[in-house]
Amino acid sequence: MAARAYVLIKSEVGKAKAVKEALANLPGVRSADIVTGDYDVVVAIEQATTEELGKLVMEHIHATPGVTATSTHVVVG
Repeated sequence: MAARAYVLIKSEVGKAKAVKEALANLPGVRSADIVTGDYDVVVAIEQATTEELGKLVMEHIHATPGVTATSTHVVVG
């Protein structure tokens, strides 16, 4: 079974659309949506292992221009 997670993302003011578009093209990203509330973008990701989930978040999502903070929630059930 693949490892899945939801990543809640805060972006720079006015950058949510650019962040969403950049993240939607990353391998392993299943969906990216702009939302209201405490976060600006919610991304559903999937990889073969939790280690690969971490690598996607740490090396790619965090490196996306406009991303200021993330909160990752790994699916357990």
